[in-house]
Amino acid sequence: MAKVLGLGGVFFKAPDPQALIAWYNQHLGTEMNEWGAQFPIQQLPAGAYGVFSPFKESTDYFAPSTQNYMINLVVDDVEGCLAKVRAAGVEVMPNIEKSEYGSFGWFIDPAGNKIELWQPPVS
Repeated sequence: MAKVLGLGGVFFKAPDPQALIAWYNQHLGTEMNEWGAQFPIQQLPAGAYGVFSPFKESTDYFAPSTQNYMINLVVDDVEGCLAKVRAAGVEVMPNIEKSEYGSFGWFIDPAGNKIELWQPPVS
């Protein structure tokens, strides 16, 4: 049967892609180059997964970003990652949400994208 098997990538425009790549490499430890970064599934923590989810057009969940999307990144330490990006001078949302799904935190990257950081719960 022909069907979707998973998320193959997130592709988006940025005013200065090279500067944004350098920012993510420096502040969140990605190993990104001009084509992006790979995150092999086997390197993700147990319980991590990809989500493909449309939201209602009227949602304010992506605010304060004005983009029509939000990017979610799996991390090993939400609080530590938020401290790093806060020190880099970007806007960090004030609350960390903790639930049975893990811990979530948010910031606006230098290109104006709302980024959701997700630390899956320990299995």
